Amino acid sequence: MADLRSVSSPRRILSFNKRRRATVFVSDPDDKASGFGLSGDHGPKTSEVYGFVGSITTVVATVIFFIWAYVPEPWLHSIGINYYPSRYWALAVPAYVMVTVVSALGFYIGLNFIATPPPNSLNTMFDEFSREPLSSTPSVEGDEQPIDPIFDIGINQINDLMFNDVK
Repeated sequence: MADLRSVSSPRRILSFNKRRRATVFVSDPDDKASGFGLSGDHGPKTSEVYGFVGSITTVVATVIFFIWAYVPEPWLHSIGINYYPSRYWALAVPAYVMVTVVSALGFYIGLNFIATPPPNSLNTMFDEFSREPLSSTPSVEGDEQPIDPIFDIGINQINDLMFNDVK
Protein backbone atom coordinates (compact mmCIF):
# COMPACT_ATOMS: atom_id res chain seq x y z
CA MET A 1 0.00 0.00 0.00
CA ALA A 2 1.32 3.43 -0.85
CA ASP A 3 2.15 5.85 1.91
CA LEU A 4 -0.27 8.77 2.26
CA ARG A 5 2.61 11.24 2.23
CA SER A 6 3.92 10.12 -1.19
CA VAL A 7 3.63 12.26 -4.27
CA SER A 8 2.88 10.41 -7.50
CA SER A 9 2.84 11.55 -11.06
CA PRO A 10 2.77 9.70 -14.38
CA ARG A 11 6.54 10.07 -14.76
CA ARG A 12 7.95 9.89 -11.28
CA ILE A 13 7.03 8.56 -7.86
CA LEU A 14 8.68 10.35 -4.93
CA SER A 15 8.23 8.83 -1.50
CA PHE A 16 8.70 10.82 1.72
CA ASN A 17 8.77 8.23 4.46
CA LYS A 18 10.15 9.05 7.94
CA ARG A 19 11.78 5.65 8.36
CA ARG A 20 13.74 5.78 5.07
CA ARG A 21 15.51 8.27 2.93
CA ALA A 22 13.59 9.87 0.08
CA THR A 23 13.60 7.57 -2.94
CA VAL A 24 12.68 8.32 -6.53
CA PHE A 25 11.26 5.74 -8.94
CA VAL A 26 11.29 6.85 -12.58
CA SER A 27 8.92 5.00 -14.85
CA ASP A 28 8.97 4.58 -18.61
CA PRO A 29 6.30 6.83 -20.19
CA ASP A 30 5.71 4.20 -22.90
CA ASP A 31 4.88 1.52 -20.33
CA LYS A 32 1.09 1.10 -20.23
CA ALA A 33 0.98 -1.28 -17.26
CA SER A 34 -0.68 -0.32 -14.02
CA GLY A 35 1.35 1.07 -11.15
CA PHE A 36 3.15 3.69 -13.23
CA GLY A 37 5.54 1.22 -14.84
CA LEU A 38 6.49 -0.71 -11.72
CA SER A 39 4.85 -3.96 -12.76
CA GLY A 40 8.04 -6.03 -12.78
CA ASP A 41 8.15 -6.49 -16.58
CA HIS A 42 11.62 -5.22 -17.35
CA GLY A 43 13.89 -5.50 -20.33
CA PRO A 44 14.06 -4.13 -23.85
CA LYS A 45 11.12 -4.22 -26.18
CA THR A 46 11.30 -6.49 -29.21
CA SER A 47 10.97 -3.58 -31.66
CA GLU A 48 13.99 -1.90 -30.07
CA VAL A 49 16.00 -5.12 -30.33
CA TYR A 50 15.04 -5.62 -33.98
CA GLY A 51 15.92 -2.00 -34.76
CA PHE A 52 19.31 -2.26 -33.07
CA VAL A 53 20.19 -5.58 -34.73
CA GLY A 54 18.97 -4.27 -38.10
CA SER A 55 21.10 -1.13 -37.88
CA ILE A 56 24.22 -3.08 -36.88
CA THR A 57 23.62 -5.59 -39.68
CA THR A 58 23.24 -2.77 -42.22
CA VAL A 59 26.51 -1.15 -41.16
CA VAL A 60 28.40 -4.47 -41.27
CA ALA A 61 26.96 -5.37 -44.69
CA THR A 62 27.89 -1.93 -46.07
CA VAL A 63 31.48 -2.25 -44.81
CA ILE A 64 31.80 -5.75 -46.31
CA PHE A 65 30.36 -4.48 -49.62
CA PHE A 66 32.86 -1.60 -49.82
CA ILE A 67 35.77 -3.88 -48.93
CA TRP A 68 34.70 -6.34 -51.65
CA ALA A 69 34.16 -3.56 -54.21
CA TYR A 70 37.29 -1.44 -53.66
CA VAL A 71 40.09 -3.60 -52.20
CA PRO A 72 42.39 -5.00 -54.93
CA GLU A 73 42.36 -8.74 -55.57
CA PRO A 74 45.98 -9.40 -54.47
CA TRP A 75 45.19 -7.95 -51.02
CA LEU A 76 42.14 -10.17 -50.70
CA HIS A 77 44.22 -13.23 -51.71
CA SER A 78 46.92 -12.29 -49.18
CA ILE A 79 44.44 -12.38 -46.28
CA GLY A 80 43.02 -15.70 -47.43
CA ILE A 81 39.85 -14.64 -49.27
CA ASN A 82 39.90 -16.51 -52.57
CA TYR A 83 36.23 -16.88 -53.39
CA TYR A 84 34.01 -13.85 -53.85
CA PRO A 85 31.48 -12.77 -56.47
CA SER A 86 32.55 -11.02 -59.64
CA ARG A 87 33.28 -7.28 -59.37
CA TYR A 88 30.72 -6.73 -62.12
CA TRP A 89 27.98 -7.14 -59.54
CA ALA A 90 29.44 -4.35 -57.38
CA LEU A 91 28.18 -1.89 -60.00
CA ALA A 92 25.34 -3.90 -61.51
CA VAL A 93 23.29 -4.53 -58.34
CA PRO A 94 23.09 -0.86 -57.18
CA ALA A 95 22.33 0.24 -60.74
CA TYR A 96 19.56 -2.36 -61.08
CA VAL A 97 18.11 -1.34 -57.71
CA MET A 98 18.07 2.36 -58.66
CA VAL A 99 16.44 1.65 -62.04
CA THR A 100 13.85 -0.57 -60.35
CA VAL A 101 12.97 2.13 -57.80
CA VAL A 102 12.66 4.85 -60.46
CA SER A 103 10.56 2.54 -62.66
CA ALA A 104 8.28 1.65 -59.72
CA LEU A 105 7.76 5.36 -58.93
CA GLY A 106 6.96 6.08 -62.59
CA PHE A 107 4.55 3.15 -62.69
CA TYR A 108 2.83 4.34 -59.49
CA ILE A 109 2.42 7.89 -60.82
CA GLY A 110 1.10 6.52 -64.11
CA LEU A 111 -1.48 4.39 -62.29
CA ASN A 112 -2.64 7.48 -60.40
CA PHE A 113 -3.04 9.40 -63.67
CA ILE A 114 -5.05 6.52 -65.14
CA ALA A 115 -7.31 6.27 -62.07
CA THR A 116 -8.02 10.03 -61.94
CA PRO A 117 -10.90 11.29 -64.08
CA PRO A 118 -10.08 13.97 -66.67
CA PRO A 119 -10.36 17.63 -65.61
CA ASN A 120 -13.50 18.26 -67.68
CA SER A 121 -15.37 15.32 -66.09
CA LEU A 122 -18.20 16.03 -63.68
CA ASN A 123 -16.88 13.21 -61.50
CA THR A 124 -14.21 15.60 -60.22
CA MET A 125 -16.91 17.83 -58.72
CA PHE A 126 -19.73 15.44 -57.81
CA ASP A 127 -19.78 12.09 -56.05
CA GLU A 128 -22.32 9.89 -54.25
CA PHE A 129 -22.49 12.37 -51.34
CA SER A 130 -23.27 15.44 -53.49
CA ARG A 131 -26.70 17.04 -53.39
CA GLU A 132 -28.73 17.98 -56.42
CA PRO A 133 -28.49 21.70 -57.19
CA LEU A 134 -31.48 23.79 -56.14
CA SER A 135 -33.49 25.36 -58.91
CA SER A 136 -32.48 28.97 -59.56
CA THR A 137 -35.96 30.09 -60.56
CA PRO A 138 -37.76 32.11 -57.87
CA SER A 139 -41.03 30.80 -56.62
CA VAL A 140 -44.31 32.29 -57.76
CA GLU A 141 -45.05 33.69 -54.32
CA GLY A 142 -42.05 36.03 -54.52
CA ASP A 143 -39.99 34.46 -51.70
CA GLU A 144 -36.60 36.04 -51.29
CA GLN A 145 -33.54 34.10 -52.33
CA PRO A 146 -30.66 33.97 -49.86
CA ILE A 147 -28.11 34.97 -52.53
CA ASP A 148 -28.76 37.11 -55.59
CA PRO A 149 -28.01 35.42 -58.89
CA ILE A 150 -24.70 36.26 -60.53
CA PHE A 151 -24.78 38.75 -63.42
CA ASP A 152 -22.43 41.13 -65.14
CA ILE A 153 -22.42 44.77 -64.18
CA GLY A 154 -21.75 47.16 -67.00
CA ILE A 155 -19.04 49.81 -66.75
CA ASN A 156 -21.65 52.59 -66.82
CA GLN A 157 -23.45 51.08 -63.84
CA ILE A 158 -20.15 50.94 -61.92
CA ASN A 159 -19.48 54.61 -62.67
CA ASP A 160 -23.00 55.53 -61.56
CA LEU A 161 -22.57 53.60 -58.32
CA MET A 162 -19.16 55.10 -57.55
CA PHE A 163 -19.83 58.72 -58.44
CA ASN A 164 -23.45 59.15 -57.27
CA ASP A 165 -22.30 60.54 -53.95
CA VAL A 166 -19.88 62.99 -55.62
CA LYS A 167 -22.47 64.74 -57.77
